[in-house]
Amino acid sequence: MKVLILVDIQNDFLPGGALAVPNGDEVVAVANRLMPEYELVVATQDWHPADHQSFASQHDGHAVGEVISVDGLEQILWPDHCVQGTPGAEFAAALNTEGVDHVIRKGTDRMIDSYSGFFDNDHRKATGLGDYLKGRGVTAVDVMGLATDYCVKFTALDAVGLGLSVRLLTEGSRGVELTPGDCNAAIHQMKEAGVRIEGEESE
Repeated sequence: MKVLILVDIQNDFLPGGALAVPNGDEVVAVANRLMPEYELVVATQDWHPADHQSFASQHDGHAVGEVISVDGLEQILWPDHCVQGTPGAEFAAALNTEGVDHVIRKGTDRMIDSYSGFFDNDHRKATGLGDYLKGRGVTAVDVMGLATDYCVKFTALDAVGLGLSVRLLTEGSRGVELTPGDCNAAIHQMKEAGVRIEGEESE
């Protein structure tokens, strides 16, 4: 079965959003074009409580971009984003959500972030995506969305860890690039883990 995973194509990650990914809006048209080619389309959705501990606003004296320890894990502090029930957490308005078969919400535990669509950042809890795919006999997935160097990367790496064959659709992914070169480093890390990169597959 050919499966497409759309990672976090939400308003807050688009230009003008609380945590905008440069050119993030460009992935919407790619997603809409590709969805009909797949038998199954799954979308992940960042869905944070308002007091999520990854938000800099929850830590007096700390700023966005700082790295602190939260519940024993290193945590980059982000602007408040994708808060449950807010417009910023909704899927991009231009995204054809009718083409999405299943939605996985992540980042719902206030104490731990969840970049991956499969697990939280410490693999304490699963989101249910792995079981959902396994229950349908899925063995291979294509991954795209926002952002290449965070949620897309960790979703792809966890998919490999679960034994899935994984391909990154670079055409449909954009990165945050907190540090220049982060996206290239993320793609290299994915390749090293066994993720196939769109455009680099041997024919």
